[in-house]
Amino acid sequence: MIKSLIGILYNEPAPLGHPLWESSKDVLDQVVAIETALQELSRPCIRIPFAGDIKKLLNLLERKSVTMAFNLCESVNENPRLIGHPAAVLELLGIPFSGSPALSLMLTTDKLLSKQLLKANGVNTPEFALYDGFFYDEPLALRFPVIAKPRFEDASIGIDQESIFTDNHSLRQGVEELYNLHGSLIIEEFISGREFNLSIFGYPEPKVFKAAEIDFSEFPSELYQIVGYRAKWDPTAFEYHHSPRRFPDNLSNLLAADLHKTALCCYKLFQLRDYGRIDFRVDQYNNVYVLEANANPCLSPDAGFTAAAYNEGLSFTAITAEFIKFLEMRTV
Repeated sequence: MIKSLIGILYNEPAPLGHPLWESSKDVLDQVVAIETALQELSRPCIRIPFAGDIKKLLNLLERKSVTMAFNLCESVNENPRLIGHPAAVLELLGIPFSGSPALSLMLTTDKLLSKQLLKANGVNTPEFALYDGFFYDEPLALRFPVIAKPRFEDASIGIDQESIFTDNHSLRQGVEELYNLHGSLIIEEFISGREFNLSIFGYPEPKVFKAAEIDFSEFPSELYQIVGYRAKWDPTAFEYHHSPRRFPDNLSNLLAADLHKTALCCYKLFQLRDYGRIDFRVDQYNNVYVLEANANPCLSPDAGFTAAAYNEGLSFTAITAEFIKFLEMRTV
């Protein structure tokens, strides 16, 4: 029997030398990992790089008779607002693809809409304000310190120690420069405390993996305990080498249950599919705050979602085989 051809759809990374090269090229690691696993599973596959040319994409999908796809697109030409467009093309063509629908991808990439949806549904998230070259609400009703985050970026792009402001004066001085670099910003109350990521996997019924915690114990007191861009992508940075991921066994039953329940709630609220990750901060009183829902967490072999799956006893090939089962169960 001829097996269906699986497309590996991914965005072309930024060119070498681009400011976002380190984070952008990570998609190639995902492609290689998926491709290798599919070969181990004896499943024919083809790479499909996408740089915004819809006609070229349509022609390739039709010419190669691609019947299902892994969607690894994180942006289009470094524009994260277009993250849902490749998925929308696959939806229109009726080609089943891995991960969340186009609407979920676009919604979770917009921090403003995401946080508004969380608040409207009673999910605890840090208080925030929108900065669009000006503040819509004056005076700001936020408690300092606050952290400025690009509204449409992910992968901690635009987030580092310099993104945190301790008072109104420093915020007014620094926010315009960040706006000029990244566009619209979400100014969010900074929650001092612990940081957790909960990965979720499964279709049609999702399973919440064990909570991962970022270990900031080696951070000096002058550094805020955050996973910024340097911590994720700059191997020359202190933060990169001193923010490991742990899977603690000593969480209280109450906190573990709260994280689990809230993660599943967010997964369903944003209508995520196949896999996802919910990021949290937890304050000194064990109050749980949702930072964001990630509809397409990185699938690199050393990424957070993959580490959580490994911790559950799944190999990368096993993860890939599960994705194929999900695709075979649905039409889109």
